Amino acid sequence: MKERVVVLVGYDAAELLDIACVTTSLTTANRLGAGPSYAVSVATPGGRAITCDSGLTLQSQRSLERLKGPLDTLIISGGLGHQAAGDNPRIVGHVRRLARESRRVASVCTGVTVLAAAGLLNGKRATTHWSYAERLASDYPEITVDPAPIYIRDGSVSTAAGVTSALDLTLAFIEEDHGAELARAVARSLVTYLQRPGNQAQMSMFTATPAPTNGLVRRVVDHIASHLADDLTATVLAADAGVSERHLTRLFIDHLGKAPGRFVRDARTEAAAHLLTSTSLPVASVAAQCGFGTAETLRQAFVSRYGTPPSRYRATQSTSALPDGSTALSRPGTTTDQ
Repeated sequence: MKERVVVLVGYDAAELLDIACVTTSLTTANRLGAGPSYAVSVATPGGRAITCDSGLTLQSQRSLERLKGPLDTLIISGGLGHQAAGDNPRIVGHVRRLARESRRVASVCTGVTVLAAAGLLNGKRATTHWSYAERLASDYPEITVDPAPIYIRDGSVSTAAGVTSALDLTLAFIEEDHGAELARAVARSLVTYLQRPGNQAQMSMFTATPAPTNGLVRRVVDHIASHLADDLTATVLAADAGVSERHLTRLFIDHLGKAPGRFVRDARTEAAAHLLTSTSLPVASVAAQCGFGTAETLRQAFVSRYGTPPSRYRATQSTSALPDGSTALSRPGTTTDQ
């Protein structure tokens, strides 16, 4: 193979960052020695320049109508114009045609609309920007929509969440094509996390929803966030709040959608994820600071939530604490836990 032909499909009101995350990552891989290299281009309807949703103009290198395979990778960008693109039978038809001539197909953010309209996600799991997931599931009930992960790969079709998740998916493609060393080198060159696992949540549990409107629940949540290593059983939390355990549980379910015990476990797991990626603390120390009794208890919670053990999570996106308190990307092959 002389080169891997990668085409990004753009349209008016596409998100420029959706496109740039992919093109910059792949061309950086080329500069760092990818072989075979990537031949990257942008295809648009009629080969015309497009006006991105930021107002900037992007030139096209290929005409979508005249483009022919075989292609290595076909990627559909997202953006404010995704609905119009998904409603355009010419764009959808050519994407469907090109998908048959591509080794793998992907979408970024709301670009999933075009893949869905082309029938390429029927019977598959898919993700998209968290704010669009509900509509996607409603419009295309034949798709299993999961709004949580950064990206999902189902067979030869991949879907990435919002905007910069394109970077994570592209790094995963580079690792698949050329190995982990090159993917890590690209990440370092771009000064980004080494690569977030695809099943990492799109947003923090503390920012995904507004603060609870109920004052008592809000006070308990604030206490949990600042006392993770303490005894946070529902019995203790309820006693501290001056209510019955049953009443507290009902309030948590009504306002947060989960019982106190589940909320505490999720908060501790998320805090552990932060410590694993921003410090060189041993896993046992991370477990203790976050309120897990043992490293094994942390491992079980981590696998349950993220689908990967703490050591693997740290290896894919770790930063190592330096003596002066600053951080630096960890070198390939290094680890701080057993």
